[in-house]
Amino acid sequence: MLRRNDVKPRAYKQVDVFTTSPLQGNPLAVILEAEGLSDMQMLSLARWTNLSETTFVFKPTDPLADYRVRIFTPEKELPFAGHPTLGTAHALLEAGLVTKQPGVIMQECGVGLVAVNILPEGTLAFAAPAVTLRTLAAEEWERLIADVQPAVIAAETMPVIADMGIRWLMIRMPNAQSCLTMTPDQAMIKKLQIDCQVDGVVVYGAYSSGKPADYEMRAFLVEWDKLVEDPVTGSANACLARLLKANNFSDGGSTEQGYQVRQGTQLHREGRVSVRFTDDEPWIGGQSCTLINGWLHL
Repeated sequence: MLRRNDVKPRAYKQVDVFTTSPLQGNPLAVILEAEGLSDMQMLSLARWTNLSETTFVFKPTDPLADYRVRIFTPEKELPFAGHPTLGTAHALLEAGLVTKQPGVIMQECGVGLVAVNILPEGTLAFAAPAVTLRTLAAEEWERLIADVQPAVIAAETMPVIADMGIRWLMIRMPNAQSCLTMTPDQAMIKKLQIDCQVDGVVVYGAYSSGKPADYEMRAFLVEWDKLVEDPVTGSANACLARLLKANNFSDGGSTEQGYQVRQGTQLHREGRVSVRFTDDEPWIGGQSCTLINGWLHL
């Protein structure tokens, strides 16, 4: 077999994030040795893996960081994303990463430094980055959904644009069941993405009893002219945590101690996100498992 002289074997993992059961979470490709790859190579590889995100690990430029990560979707680079943060940290720990600070991984990415705590039960939890929240005015929302059937998205309160480097339109539904039964429309999601200048649309609703979780969440985006539902979304959960805190936990499904979110149900997944508040700051946690260990020749 002919081989190019410039091909370098690079450690590669594919991990399932926000689950302890393989094939039930959100998959992530991690290239643990990305030095020397060009932006176009990274984008091309993200398109080739065809996963929601692919991460590339580099030596840090900040002396406080343990590593630097760049996060790519098949369309673009993201400054931050949640499940790639936890999945990359999991992959590096498994590969033998020794952190500068015991019990804490310090990730450098497009939004700066993000701390990831290593919890005793095997859970990793990242500190939710700062967020900018803008609540839509009633007339603005009515204009946005003028051509949408009310039953498709029945917002209980005015939706909020949450900007955490990645931008989500957060829509609270009357309850968890209405979140599960809503039927997303590609034209509607694309219109909301463009008009609100967001990366995607999140709907969430509370369970009255806290079973099987405190909240159900779904996240949608149009990518490559195709409607995509994300299995489990760390950044959206971080935005929700910041939003709930800003509203003084007025929703019955959340408390100052924390709460649980289920996501991916309609995709036959069992994504589980644990949110805890430490010193009044939200930490977004979950477990991961590795499905593929190998080498990338690029």
